[in-house]
Amino acid sequence: MAKDLQTVIDGERMSARQWIAVAITICLNALDGFDVLSSAFAGPGIKKEWNLGPDGLGAVLSMELIGMGVGSLVLGGMADKYGRRPTILTCLVLMGIGMFGATTAHSPETLSAWRVLTGLGIGGMLAATNAVVFELSNLKWRSFALALMVIGYPLGAFFGGLVAAELLKTHDWRSVFMFGAIATTVFFPLVLLFVPETPAWLGQKRPAGALEKINRTLTAFRHSAIPALPPLNPQAVGAGFADIFKGPFRRATLVLSVGYAAHMMTFYFILKMVPAILSDPQFAGQNFSRSEGAGVLAYANLGGAIGGACFGWFMHRFGVKKATIGALVLSVLGVAHFGLGQTSLQGWTLAVIFAGLFTNSAVVGFYAAFAAAYPTQVKATGTGFALSVGRGGAALSPILAGLLFQSQLGLMNVALVMAMGSLLALVLLMFLPVKDPDPKEWGQAD
Repeated sequence: MAKDLQTVIDGERMSARQWIAVAITICLNALDGFDVLSSAFAGPGIKKEWNLGPDGLGAVLSMELIGMGVGSLVLGGMADKYGRRPTILTCLVLMGIGMFGATTAHSPETLSAWRVLTGLGIGGMLAATNAVVFELSNLKWRSFALALMVIGYPLGAFFGGLVAAELLKTHDWRSVFMFGAIATTVFFPLVLLFVPETPAWLGQKRPAGALEKINRTLTAFRHSAIPALPPLNPQAVGAGFADIFKGPFRRATLVLSVGYAAHMMTFYFILKMVPAILSDPQFAGQNFSRSEGAGVLAYANLGGAIGGACFGWFMHRFGVKKATIGALVLSVLGVAHFGLGQTSLQGWTLAVIFAGLFTNSAVVGFYAAFAAAYPTQVKATGTGFALSVGRGGAALSPILAGLLFQSQLGLMNVALVMAMGSLLALVLLMFLPVKDPDPKEWGQAD
């Protein structure tokens, strides 16, 4: 009898049915990418309608990030307790209601409330989908599948940004949120049909009918059914939130969560502030339109997707730690280069592609570490905690950038300050174990 159900999946080939489930998680992450940045695409219109200053707009843009922090922690734990699949469905409901609600907002306060609700769903979704991809992929293809899942985020922002740019030519900023609401609703039945509960979770939690559910999933994956449930891992019994701060998990939890938060401050400076910067002649040199600003931000996410896709090879070649440190070095340089400013729309586009390529590559590295650092019983909890702390850095980003701009520091100085987040993450990452670059050694205990 196999030691656990993850081992069963690890040893089998990846079937078409597994790849379909992975593809849906990629789309869910793409949906998250668009939903998070929908307020950035809509930002210039929001600023104009309610006459907001840089600090006021920065506060509005931070609201879904605050919700994401809470959602990652609370709903991440829900994914370990109640299952990956029901958590994803719950998150889709929250996201859909929040996006529809944003179309009805008539003040910064009401819009902020709807964005917090949307963020709750997004935060839980990120923790749950990361666990799903890890647990439904075999050992051979796991790193590749995780990299694909992570680059879904910038791909969603890229293609969603192109749609937003077209919508903003003829409609107001509320149309961006309506598009996101419709897209979110479409994915609910797709998850019901094609994303099963993971055998690894069922084997650990053992709800009623666990064996039958596991075998139904294994059959759909064209794998052999198991005659009985494998023995429980004693360490999994009663596992909870406190376990991510014990034994071999403590250092990974602290270093990864704080490092991720620091990098998120830099990452979201580009993703949240680009349209507002380009719409202000003081920084952009000319007054680009809302549609042009959204288009440039879309290409920042294209750069992120390209970087994330290529980064999987670097992780395989050099290990997660070394590859991520390299990406963080280039992230600092990319954001600093963005701060130099440009004289044309093409120049701005190339600058944000360069910055997005390396900032998102580092995000891929962090996600690979999250998924591999924890065993099944606390995988979503550990990932959710790291994401929750990370959202603190993400929420701080537009607020801090807005305050720095309000203080008349200038784009170059603001960009240098914001790039320090990636530099801090780089330093912290050096404290991770170095004896083996394979993240499976970073605390995997089951």
